[in-house]
Amino acid sequence: MLREAWALAIEALSQIELNRISERTALTQATKQLRIRDPKILGLAHKLVLETSRRKNLTDYLINRALMSRALDDFRLGLRAFLRLYTYETSIRQGGVERAEKITRTGRAILGWRELRKVEGTLERLLYTNVDVVLKRKSDEERVALQTYHPTWFVRYCYRLLGRAEALEFLKYSNQIPSTYIRLNTLKAPTEALLDAIRKDGVTLKKEAKLMHTYKVTKSQKALPKMQSFRNGFFYIQDKASCLAAEVANPQPGMKVIDACAAPGAKTTYLAQLMKNKGTILSLDYSKRRMRVWKQDIKRLGTENAFPALTDLRKSLPTKLLANLVVLDPPCTSTGTFSRMPSGKWRLTKRSIMNMARIQWEMLNLCSSFVDDDGHLVYSTCSITVEENEMLIERFLKHNSEFTPVESLPRIGVSGLRGQVHSQRLYPHLHNCNGFFVAKLLKQTT
Repeated sequence: MLREAWALAIEALSQIELNRISERTALTQATKQLRIRDPKILGLAHKLVLETSRRKNLTDYLINRALMSRALDDFRLGLRAFLRLYTYETSIRQGGVERAEKITRTGRAILGWRELRKVEGTLERLLYTNVDVVLKRKSDEERVALQTYHPTWFVRYCYRLLGRAEALEFLKYSNQIPSTYIRLNTLKAPTEALLDAIRKDGVTLKKEAKLMHTYKVTKSQKALPKMQSFRNGFFYIQDKASCLAAEVANPQPGMKVIDACAAPGAKTTYLAQLMKNKGTILSLDYSKRRMRVWKQDIKRLGTENAFPALTDLRKSLPTKLLANLVVLDPPCTSTGTFSRMPSGKWRLTKRSIMNMARIQWEMLNLCSSFVDDDGHLVYSTCSITVEENEMLIERFLKHNSEFTPVESLPRIGVSGLRGQVHSQRLYPHLHNCNGFFVAKLLKQTT
């Protein structure tokens, strides 16, 4: 089992680096390529990939230090992936000599003895590396970046945004495996009937205070998507921050709603649920692949009042419809979801924030033109950066006097920054969910 899991992990890490894709996508592709179906192998490979990817800056630093005269980038993708996995297991987890020897034998079986011979001395140096001693020589920001597994520029950013003490809590917590939440789908059955069916599938739940249909999964006997209650559409796997955004929008039965950037369907299906399938939802997204998933979930959850349209929201909307409610959850840097998608933090730069804010600005302006008088615009991201959130809303309000901020209810987060007390922020270390921002604006032209 170890050899198959490591072969899968090496292939997935190689694809992440080569194609700049997420861990989930890479593992899916590698699983199909290697034709591995054993759940235990898949589970071990998933953990190896996620935890190694999470610590990429530290593993790369230790490897380059141990290589001495060469650099990690000098080697092929497969060997680079193996070195990162080996470093995670030995230097960081401190697996010991016996574990290191077993991993080395596994590496030879997968990559060949000639390939491993290139780094035999490096493997020994890595095994006996004392990480704490190595990091003592670094500056505070560099040391914290390596200890919490974040880019140094992002550590500096968090220091400025939150202050050092709060930033350290956020950075540390962002490496913990996040809680899993589900949203009960009352379009299928009453709450108690849904809970009974889910519990019979071996799931233990805890109700989230202040949210209508959101529960934290405290125990599950098997993967949620494999359960009959999931296939029946009785629940949707959805972070509580995302559930909050739909409840802040507060759509009513009979409304005309535009769900911008709708795929893969979390918002659309919850908006429809709150509307009791009465009214109209126009769901917009640019991705054909993601909209295929949207269609599958719409069918599974019994959503009947949503209609899809492929469009680029930086250019135009394929309708002249004025909506009572427009919900915009645009692409973002996802700085609030590093615990779930750690590879994302290594693709970001300081410039990424401003580039993303420009796209969000274009989408926000376009979507605002489709809000009817006395209608609402709800804006949310899973990013913690102020440029993508408060600064964007602040700039928008300056240029659009017909919009005013209103209270975002229910309140489960903390107030927004820059005096935006009506908006909300959620942080992993405070709220045990994705980092998130949500604001609600009312349009009144008279």
